[in-house]
Amino acid sequence: MGQMSRRLRTALLSLRDLLVSAGPLALLGAGLVLLAYWWLNPTPPRTVTLATGPAQSAYEAFGQRYRDALAASGINVVLLPSDGSSSNLQLLRDGHADLAFVQGGTGELRPEDSDELVSLGSLFVEPIWLFYRGDVARRIHRSARLEGLHQLRGLRVNVGSPGSGVPTLMERLLDANHIPLDALTLTRLEQTPATVAFLAGRLDALVFASAPESLMVQMLLQTPGVQLMHFPQNEAYSRRFPFLTPVVLPRGVVDLAANVPPRDVRLVASTTSLLAREGTHPALLQLFAQSAQGIHGNAGWFNRAREFPSTRHAELPIAKEGERAINEPAPLMQRYLPFWIANLIERMWLVLGILIAVMLPLSRVVPPLYQFRVRSRVFRWYGHLRDIEDDMERGEATPDALRERLDRMEAQVEKVSVPLSYADELYALRNHIQLVRRRLPRAAG
Repeated sequence: MGQMSRRLRTALLSLRDLLVSAGPLALLGAGLVLLAYWWLNPTPPRTVTLATGPAQSAYEAFGQRYRDALAASGINVVLLPSDGSSSNLQLLRDGHADLAFVQGGTGELRPEDSDELVSLGSLFVEPIWLFYRGDVARRIHRSARLEGLHQLRGLRVNVGSPGSGVPTLMERLLDANHIPLDALTLTRLEQTPATVAFLAGRLDALVFASAPESLMVQMLLQTPGVQLMHFPQNEAYSRRFPFLTPVVLPRGVVDLAANVPPRDVRLVASTTSLLAREGTHPALLQLFAQSAQGIHGNAGWFNRAREFPSTRHAELPIAKEGERAINEPAPLMQRYLPFWIANLIERMWLVLGILIAVMLPLSRVVPPLYQFRVRSRVFRWYGHLRDIEDDMERGEATPDALRERLDRMEAQVEKVSVPLSYADELYALRNHIQLVRRRLPRAAG
């Protein structure tokens, strides 16, 4: 039992020496790690706000898909309804939303937007869906097909609510066709009331700028008596307006069995991007950009698989997180580790590497310091032993007094405990005490 007690005491003393020797270095490393963690802020907030669009719009549908995708990583995406693209841009500027869907050409970008906003890439094209009543077109133009904006003169046309950005876009297109606004009866109703008025005959035409996933678009494309305007000059539009892209709605893509549409329809489309405020946490931008690959990467009516997301058609700088997600494979650690762990390692690895590079040379001080602490428990007694020898040589103390001092010293040395690797020095000290003791009679004689 006594032997076990001594071994335990020796182990505890060795551990104490090791902690005292390496403790300052460990505290320094921990302090630097905490400082780096505070500075880098690698852990993103749990809640983020995404501005979407009107009810039953494609923006709302995509917002719900992003919410579901990020919920798997523990992020709560709050969907903020809006009137549309222009409203979303203003919500970003005002700080009411962290991210938003914004359509190219539907809002005037300010110079400061390049400093305050970033893009995660273009996600999909949104054609300009100009639906009109076939009976009205036949009555005015003797044909159920309209093929130019100039044929809208005199018609009752809804161009969408101001917040959607479509009125701004249509004003630019009408101006390019030399059509004054007073040549049409324009209304700015929201999608649902405008569609109701259109189907009831109170409107002759209405304009959407939306992805084909919109329920309104899907319904109107298959409504008897409703026609979709053909833009035979779509290439010319795209050359005049850089934010527009010529697209073709293929024959039968809506319904193959019913052959809807009955012919290819040329359209012009703007590109919608996912914009974010500059201060949004990088990890959130990364999650959104990666989720976009699965949400928008499939083939659609106007694109082939993996055409979107894309860095083309960007009106604002592309965030590096968006650039990496679009052009590079998913980070290795995110393939095998939960998001929170992988994100922490990815954002801290460079700092940790620097800390290791700094701490490794400093760690070389620990072994000599540990050795000094252990050996000092033995070597400090040599000073006392030398004092006894000096007193013995000078004859300043009697042999009995010197022997008593040696006895006290030897009793204290018996209590000294050192690791086994340093036991030879402890036994050497005891031998030296005995050597001095053997000299005492000669010194006394």
